Amino acid sequence: MEWDYGGYEGRTTEEIRRDTHDPDWVIWNAQIPVGETPGEQPEDVAVRCRRVLTVCEPHLAQGQDVALVAHGHLLRILTATWLGLEARDGRLFALATGTVSYLSYEREQHVIGLWNAPGLPASD
Repeated sequence: MEWDYGGYEGRTTEEIRRDTHDPDWVIWNAQIPVGETPGEQPEDVAVRCRRVLTVCEPHLAQGQDVALVAHGHLLRILTATWLGLEARDGRLFALATGTVSYLSYEREQHVIGLWNAPGLPASD
C-alpha cells in the first residue's frame, strides 16, 4: 500500500501551494488532511515500513536478497526507516522514476548500497 495522501490525493504541489497560500509547502512538512480517505502522516507510513522490514530481516540474515517495488515517497520513507531516521527525513533522498536503489549493511550498520541509479535498459 502506498502513502495515503488523504485530502491531498491527486493534487499537485502547485495546486496545494496556491490553495494553502503557502509558497513553501511540501508534503514532508505538512499535516495530511482527511479527504475521501483518512490520510496518513509520514510516521504512519514509517510504522508500515518497519513492519515490512521486520518481515525482510530473517531473509536478509540468511544472506538472501529481498526485492521491494513501490512509489517514490514510500521508498524514501522506507529508506529513512532503514537508516534509523525520522520518516520526514525521507525528503533527503531524491528518487527519480525507474531507477534502481538498494539498501545494505556495512558490518551491522544499515547503509545505502546504491541510490537512484539508472534502471536496466529494455532487452530486444
